[in-house]
Amino acid sequence: MREISDYGIIGDLRSVALIGRDGAVDWLCLPDLDSPACFAALLGDERHGRWRLAPSGAGDGTSRRYRDGTLILETEWRVEGGAVRVVDFMTPRDREPNLIRIVEGLAGSVRMSMELIPRFDYGAIVPWVTASGSRIRAIAGPDALVLDTPVEVRHGDPASPGALRAEFTVSAGDRVPFVLGYHRSHQPMPGLVDAEAGLSRTAGFWRDWVARTTYAGPWDEPVQRSLITLKALTYAPTGAIAAAATTSLPEQLGGGRNWDYRFCWLRDATLTLQALLGTGYVEEARAWREWLVRAAAGDPADLQIMYGLDGRRRLPEYELDWLPGFGGSRPVRVGNGASGQLQIDVWGETLQAAHAAREAGLEADDDAWRLQRELLDFLEGHWDDLDNGLWEVRGPRRAFVHSRVMAWAGVDSAVRAVRDYGLEGHGERWAALRDRIHADVCARGYDADRNTFTQFYGSKGVDAALLLMGHTGFLSWKDPRMVGTIEAVQRELSVDGMLLRYLTDADGGVDGLPGDEGVFVICTFWLVDALHGIGREKEATALFERLLDLRNDLGLLSEEYDMRAGRQLGNMPQAFSHLGLVNSALRLSGSTGSRAGRHLGTAEREE
Repeated sequence: MREISDYGIIGDLRSVALIGRDGAVDWLCLPDLDSPACFAALLGDERHGRWRLAPSGAGDGTSRRYRDGTLILETEWRVEGGAVRVVDFMTPRDREPNLIRIVEGLAGSVRMSMELIPRFDYGAIVPWVTASGSRIRAIAGPDALVLDTPVEVRHGDPASPGALRAEFTVSAGDRVPFVLGYHRSHQPMPGLVDAEAGLSRTAGFWRDWVARTTYAGPWDEPVQRSLITLKALTYAPTGAIAAAATTSLPEQLGGGRNWDYRFCWLRDATLTLQALLGTGYVEEARAWREWLVRAAAGDPADLQIMYGLDGRRRLPEYELDWLPGFGGSRPVRVGNGASGQLQIDVWGETLQAAHAAREAGLEADDDAWRLQRELLDFLEGHWDDLDNGLWEVRGPRRAFVHSRVMAWAGVDSAVRAVRDYGLEGHGERWAALRDRIHADVCARGYDADRNTFTQFYGSKGVDAALLLMGHTGFLSWKDPRMVGTIEAVQRELSVDGMLLRYLTDADGGVDGLPGDEGVFVICTFWLVDALHGIGREKEATALFERLLDLRNDLGLLSEEYDMRAGRQLGNMPQAFSHLGLVNSALRLSGSTGSRAGRHLGTAEREE
């Protein structure tokens, strides 16, 4: 059975392909990451579209790796008669997207097989395939793919409509290119692409980008790979960063907790800025801040928790009933109904991120401050509304403690903007609101008998998001209530040392969904930070090292992990998980002493 960890990624800063150990591209959405997939075998099988290139009759590759400092994936097979390598990459996009595969003969002589099965609209549409000289085009509706290769390609098999196949032999020293391009069907076919020149340009792009990092610490390799992964999830035209490259990879194998994560969440804002600014990527941080301001513009009452990569608001959720799902995990969903939920924390997180960017040295923006004031006006009247919370529960709305802590953090950032930067605003009024929220949370969200804050007012459960109270400065790490909360979260949510988000069956089933889930990777990174905050540095470092072991062989993390079965769960790769890795590495390395790091969620409450 396939595992989520079997996949590596390549990308061109507008879309991402997932490639398995067996040399099959099982997931690719074109022209953009959130477009319908033309290869959807990830959520079904080869009938739903894939592109496999491997030695004839061979299974998984013998080994694979990324070229140092790049997003160029190399998979090798050592088989009877010789050895071969397949080099996979997507060139950083100028115009049309290209996925390029180069077969390298390493030793002896190897018989190779190529099978390309294009299926548009998530495997639902079989294209019409035609040949024009050596070029082969698959076309249906608005979409068209073009394959260029010197190898003779067969098509027209009635048993497999639209499939393209080839067999060829590679000897030591041979290099055989395959270039798959995409274009809108009403436009002319794109020009020929030089695969070797594309490889050189792609390697140069990634190595130049990696060379800009300012991080230097004991975890250079995992931090670098996480930063490359985050860059791969970036949508270059707008600066948005997708939460993940996939939809509907399950949180429980065979279960129904399957969601589309190919969108941009506002709550990632502060974590993203911390990771980018803390590692020297100021331009990416600026682009992200500008996307944030554009997406949040408008009536502050209409602020959403997530947006499309281009900033669009409507993300209707529907099911693809022809896809059986990964490992039989149904339904397969496209869009995300949580986009219409009320989550009060995003107002606070947006305000905090905007202030963090200001304190980190990004140039002042009058429009950004005007937007922040409008968000504050809304928050002033709605901070105590019941909401769906950080984890987008689909049960009843509650008075979630994390939501109100983040409302406090947003107001606190406005008070500091007026005090420290002389910006025009109601500093005294906002300070009084900040103190009122703080007092309310401490009185109603804290269980004195157990010495812990709770998931929501009146709850008996705890929530890993409570660990963020120390990051915001709501309480000092040294406050006994903070220490007690960290210990309660660690005690009650731990599975073999890793953290669940919350107990799904607590308080009668808080999230309103059946089934269970794995440990949530970023929550354990938050525990690393919290343990470090309360002075348990050795324990924090040991836990961080254990988290690194959850990565697959290419250094990639999904959203969750099944500790009992030893497998990754959820969408892949997950930006939240890689953000957690980078930020914890910065903290443990002492790299948050920079101007950027000091002001990104590390302040303590002024008593």
